[in-house]
Amino acid sequence: MTTTTEALAATATLLRFATAGSVDDGKSTLVGRLLHDSKSVLTDQLEAVERASANRGQDGPDLALLTDGLRAEREQGITIDVAYRYFATPRRRFILADTPGHVQYTRNMVTGASTAELTVILVDARNGVVEQTRRHAAIAALLRVPHVVLAVNKMDLVGYREPVFAAIAEEFTAYATELGIPEVTAIPISALAGDNVVEPSAHMDWYGGPTVLEHLETVPVSHDLAHCHARLPVQYVIRPQSAEHPDYRGYAGQIAAGSFRVGEQVTVLPSGRTTTISGIDLLGEPVDVAWTTQSVTLLLADDIDVSRGDLIVPTKDAPPTTQDVEATVCHVADAPLTVGHRVLLKHGTRTVKAIVKDIPSRLTLDDLSLHPHPGLLAANDIGRVKIRTAEPLPVDAYADSRRTGSFILIDPADGTTLTAGMVGESFAAPEPVKDAADDDGWDF
Repeated sequence: MTTTTEALAATATLLRFATAGSVDDGKSTLVGRLLHDSKSVLTDQLEAVERASANRGQDGPDLALLTDGLRAEREQGITIDVAYRYFATPRRRFILADTPGHVQYTRNMVTGASTAELTVILVDARNGVVEQTRRHAAIAALLRVPHVVLAVNKMDLVGYREPVFAAIAEEFTAYATELGIPEVTAIPISALAGDNVVEPSAHMDWYGGPTVLEHLETVPVSHDLAHCHARLPVQYVIRPQSAEHPDYRGYAGQIAAGSFRVGEQVTVLPSGRTTTISGIDLLGEPVDVAWTTQSVTLLLADDIDVSRGDLIVPTKDAPPTTQDVEATVCHVADAPLTVGHRVLLKHGTRTVKAIVKDIPSRLTLDDLSLHPHPGLLAANDIGRVKIRTAEPLPVDAYADSRRTGSFILIDPADGTTLTAGMVGESFAAPEPVKDAADDDGWDF
């Protein structure tokens, strides 16, 4: 029998959020506390955590183990991979990404926050704002995460003193404002003791704001992408060999933004050919309209050449195609990204050869100054790049679409992901002084 809580959760809105912070700031403990105190932990899961904690000589359950599932993580006491958890309260459903804190795994934070509508950045009250805090804030700003929560953790270890919290909140908020983050909500917590996580703290009567869970339940979330420019990256061309549908040709993919209607005029990019939508199939059934995140098959009125990697868009809202891509990137590979680097650029379902023509600047996290023309980006660096692709690409500005305004750079030798890029995002980098691509088969 369905409970009232389950019935309410089934119709509640969905919030995707990520946690970030330095090593040992308590992210996994916070997540475990959220799951435990919101009654989102199954009995067998809690029993397994209690056994694992007892084997490590701990008196009580280590709630961080609810998310640190990898054996290596439990042995080291740090989060390595992105741990996804799903839970619900009567007011809202949640998809949570617990991301690593170690500098070495900053790339995973980019992955976890790329689809988040809110990021919780933890700070150890004893250490204050550190370099990794600033790096995570910069990534949240670049990814245009709409809401940022500053959780000042381990307040129990500083005597729950208000001046400690106030100083950290002021420093972080000032830094976030310089990055262009529109909203920061600062909350003093103790994840280990449960202060201000789910229940209000009895030790901090000077704080009158929401708990972490209360803020997560009430922060405004907009999933209305219907007003964005419609985009369908083609994943697969469907040609069933059947007597019932001998001429069936459909173009399947997940709608990245907006909506499509039967009878609408569309353009296939990068070819630029136009036609109209003659039908839309959703789960094997014809529909008149389909919208964002639905996986559909579009049927087109004209027999034109469409293949995997093409982008179907409304003719009136078609983005420009270009071979020159300017973007701000976060470099995630151990090997540096250099001027003249030959890469593969993956945008949507399309992958093309490309060359890094210039690296105009690298961001200095301490004071947000720009280091002009560094020549390379090392692991976890954030910088501005100019890329030349072998084929035209239809790209949106990241500010307009997080899906079709983003890309990754891949090492063509071994398939390693090198860099995550946001088209058009900028920290006002200086103009480049020259191109640096070699004169070979990769110079477009």
